[in-house]
Amino acid sequence: MTGPERPRPGGEPRPLGPTSLTWRYFGDWRGVLLAPWAGALQNMHPGLGAGVLEHSTFFEERWERLLRSLYPIGGVVYDGPRAVRTAREVRGYHDTVRGVDARGRPYHALDPDTFYWAHATFFVLTLLVADRFGPGLSEARKRQLFDEHVQWWRLYGMSMRPVPGSWPAFQEYWDRMAAEVLEDTVAARRVLDIGELAKPPALRRVPGPLWRAVRAPLARFTVWYTVGLFPPAARERLGYRWTRRDERWLRRFGRLVHWSWRLVPPKRRYHPRARAGWERERGAREATAPAVETPERNLPRGAEREAPRHYSPRLPRD
Repeated sequence: MTGPERPRPGGEPRPLGPTSLTWRYFGDWRGVLLAPWAGALQNMHPGLGAGVLEHSTFFEERWERLLRSLYPIGGVVYDGPRAVRTAREVRGYHDTVRGVDARGRPYHALDPDTFYWAHATFFVLTLLVADRFGPGLSEARKRQLFDEHVQWWRLYGMSMRPVPGSWPAFQEYWDRMAAEVLEDTVAARRVLDIGELAKPPALRRVPGPLWRAVRAPLARFTVWYTVGLFPPAARERLGYRWTRRDERWLRRFGRLVHWSWRLVPPKRRYHPRARAGWERERGAREATAPAVETPERNLPRGAEREAPRHYSPRLPRD
């Protein structure tokens, strides 16, 4: 595995905007339902999984790590004129994440193939939110999302070498990665080990005994739909079965999410960083207003706050 490559020469990358399908679906809170899906698939990549085990604090602070990461990652999509700068900051957090895995293979988080795999999962997550938990997507809309994910990738200033040239080529890439590259890693298994997961911040008012009573069945249900959305080869590599009956119930669950989501007020449907982008485009937020950053409760703990691999903004009350 090689280190990061220089981006190929070309014009300044163009940020995505409010007419894109990516804007419509990526910052939608339904995406949090797919956080274990994205985390497990990302960590099945041997280089990415090794980097998370050796450099990340994710398993010590799952909710905080997830919720704060949504800000810069979402900013690459929704920050408009600042999106390129945000993308380069996100890339910079990965610069020191390198090492040798348990099988003696060197890895670097900025290896283009490794970094692109993480990006590919965010693209497919967006597609799944729209197609499986939303109204559904035509092939033309899927091709549009593919083209937008290429535009999104360019913002990072990374090599274009690993990016498939078309939507059909991406589908072949996705299947090949699942069949030939992804592995049954410790990091992926730990992502799916959520039986003892702490209470999410959104449920902080739920009494502790009630949370402990529902946590185990909720964890089983989450793992069930998560692996149901995996590529078949990845699901089989982890030893999960999937039947036609499972698939029917998963599609019913997706329709339930879609129709229930219509009851959520529009202003509550998006992550704060995404919501700020929509407000800026409507003229309800100054174009020069500071970026919306994570609350202090999500910041890394102790000395980790100063580590260059963490997004850790200086908040006004610091």
